[in-house]
Amino acid sequence: MRVGVDIRCLVEGKNTGVEEYTVNLLHRLFELDQKNTYVLFINSWHEPKAQLGQFKKYKNVVVKQFHIPNKLLNFCFWYLRWPHLDKMLGGVDKFWMPNINFVALSNETKLILTIHDLSFEIFAQTFSFKRRLWHHFINPRALCQRADKIIAVSDSSKKDIVDYYGIEASKVERIYNAVAGEIEQLDRNDPRLIAVKEKYHLPFNFIFYLGTVEPRKNIPAIVAAFDQLKALRNPQLDKFKLVIAGGKGWGVKKILAKMREAKSTSDIIFTSCITNQDKAAVYTLASLFVYPSFFEGFGIPVLEAMRSGVPVVAANVSSLPEVVGDGGLMVDPDNPNELYLAIKELLLDKAFYEKMKNKGLRQSIRFNWTTSARELLAILGK
Repeated sequence: MRVGVDIRCLVEGKNTGVEEYTVNLLHRLFELDQKNTYVLFINSWHEPKAQLGQFKKYKNVVVKQFHIPNKLLNFCFWYLRWPHLDKMLGGVDKFWMPNINFVALSNETKLILTIHDLSFEIFAQTFSFKRRLWHHFINPRALCQRADKIIAVSDSSKKDIVDYYGIEASKVERIYNAVAGEIEQLDRNDPRLIAVKEKYHLPFNFIFYLGTVEPRKNIPAIVAAFDQLKALRNPQLDKFKLVIAGGKGWGVKKILAKMREAKSTSDIIFTSCITNQDKAAVYTLASLFVYPSFFEGFGIPVLEAMRSGVPVVAANVSSLPEVVGDGGLMVDPDNPNELYLAIKELLLDKAFYEKMKNKGLRQSIRFNWTTSARELLAILGK
């Protein structure tokens, strides 16, 4: 069987959740399956930043790289329903899209589509006009109707797909995300910790957020909770700083302004994206991880933090209760006071802190990419 895979999401070489999902799942899939042939599709007018060599080492994997202007290709896919992408790849039996995008396929080619979340439907106000327009033309509803099988990354996302798009539940399979194998709790004497601490100018004790800096992530609530914490003037809490890390998304200027306007602004540090190689070290250095997002299809950073032995405080909405389970504290994302109380309790109660740290580690073991790849392979084989 020939399986086409859309890897256009890797063009920019970023570390977003979709890209990590695609890379990790593909590696495990190729390690498990040497029987089928996989043809990877990537298109970019300029040379893509993706490290394509990581896939070329597999004998049954072919990378098909095109240099067609994206706007032209997308227009053809959207308006002309041509060219057929499966034909561009020399013919494939099934085509897997790890994320929504413009596409045109022959009728005989089966489409397997991953939907990470429907935040663009449920929280449309947190997206820029340009991004909302992009989703309008992509038409995820029509993509889901065209798909022969849909993969949701959580039960929460599956329910949204069924409810919002009227898709039969039997057509949607839940396959959980996981975290990369290098994400783990490092020994406190590991020399990498000092190097990473200096690289990102990190303090000795800090509350940590990692993710795209955009309205949906509810970062102002973190800032408000941190202000409350610092207002206590408690000697045990005064040593903690707040580190916000991640790529700059839409609406970032207003969020950064909130950080500058905070009473505790001198104790708030903003840093750029953390590289994959440095993530384990940064998580290990952190005292606490906070993630009060309004909506998540899965929430990989929360799982990464638990796997690294960092106690977690997360929002009790969408998929996050599935991921966190009893391995972290859940709070109302609309109530910064709940976030403040959870942070305070964890940082002041050492026994409770250690208990939540251990529970988070146990919960994180439930998720792994090999299991996810096996489940994907089963779907491809149907």
